[in-house]
Amino acid sequence: MKNKRFIAGAVCPKCGEVDKVFTYEKVTKKFRACTRCDFHEEMRFEQHRQELPTRVNDSSKTEAEPVTVIQFPGSKSE
Repeated sequence: MKNKRFIAGAVCPKCGEVDKVFTYEKVTKKFRACTRCDFHEEMRFEQHRQELPTRVNDSSKTEAEPVTVIQFPGSKSE
């Protein structure tokens, strides 16, 4: 076990202690464990196959929205 990383503010699901949970890797698997009790589990992450649609990657909007210039009273325009 090398490269232990403690998780700030994490609460152990078994003993309820705060700041005692850490993560580490063995070969290609990731685990989390507690320093106070015998809690230990493998962390499994779902792999997303397709990027979630957002306004940033939405290519259906090709036209830019019109821009309105606002001038405040007392400001000088160049």
